Amino acid sequence: MGLGIGIIGLSGSGRTTIFNALTGNNAETGGFGAASVAHVGMAKVPDVRLDDFTKLFNPKKTTPAEIQYLDIGASVKTLAKGGGSASQLLTQLAGVDALINVVRSFEDSSLPHPSGSIDVSRDISDMNLEVIFSDLAVIEKRFNRIASSIRGAKPEEKPRLLQEQELLHRLRDALEKDIPIREQSLNDEEEKIISGYQFLSAKPLITLVNIGEADLLNAKQTELDLNQKFAQPNHRVVVMCGKLEMDISSLDQESVREFLNEYGLEQTGLERVIHISYELLGLISFLTVGPDDVHAWPITKGSNAQKAAGKIHSDIERGFIRAEVIGYKELLKCQTIAEAKKQGILRLEGKTYIVQDGDVINFLFNI
Repeated sequence: MGLGIGIIGLSGSGRTTIFNALTGNNAETGGFGAASVAHVGMAKVPDVRLDDFTKLFNPKKTTPAEIQYLDIGASVKTLAKGGGSASQLLTQLAGVDALINVVRSFEDSSLPHPSGSIDVSRDISDMNLEVIFSDLAVIEKRFNRIASSIRGAKPEEKPRLLQEQELLHRLRDALEKDIPIREQSLNDEEEKIISGYQFLSAKPLITLVNIGEADLLNAKQTELDLNQKFAQPNHRVVVMCGKLEMDISSLDQESVREFLNEYGLEQTGLERVIHISYELLGLISFLTVGPDDVHAWPITKGSNAQKAAGKIHSDIERGFIRAEVIGYKELLKCQTIAEAKKQGILRLEGKTYIVQDGDVINFLFNI
């Protein structure tokens, strides 16, 4: 299952421009339309380790991890009202793993801001309210169902329903104080209870402030200031120029490096967005290497070796015997798996081994 991220934003924020830059698509830009479906595209996750191993092993193919992006062509407030295509789009958005809220900070006289002026703090707060409004609508519908269920429930079923009802009351009270669910304290059992609702404000969030080229030199300080004001454990602010990033995405690597050097950057804004997405979602990548394929596999941080094996194939997980493991830097130094074995660096790990980011793994199994 791939990682899915929904892109939202007020009209004219550059939301679709960001989508095009991330995915290489050419979706029509220029504000919200009447589209009944979301734009969907895939982005490959940049990974220097894959580049190094591709040079080392010269495989037939190289397979990076991928992220699916959905560009929702309507406001969250409109979707929450439901009906027709709006309900379908809201269902798609609810199914993603995280959200990117694109907030406009660039000036463009040909594209009036829907609120009449550029105000990043206001727009961040407005979108937060739209998302909260959507979750409140879900809670109200569930309250009605629970009340009906309690009346006809068996004695052994009532405690579970009452527990859910009490939790939803607590969530609603906090939402009405403009506190998103991601910032509310929930234990593991409560997280499990609400997981099926796929609340939008519970999802990790990247607020992407879309600046103009004239503001690039001040981007780092702007990002620092906004993070100090808005960032939370599951919410980060990133500042980038979407139009420029879309142009950069079509350049060769040498031209990209020249651009980064000019502005004193280590990576493009799009690469940062992808890496921050991984961080917020608690994801890491392990690698498999060989002459046929050098492959990155995304897994949840803390996954054991047997569960990681299931990312490749369920048969490997079911028939797991052990895993041959070596770190990325160690394998680069040894150059070959055979040399790693000779030096005693290749480790044998069992089912409960916790996979580390950048581990190169060969799974031994029997079915």
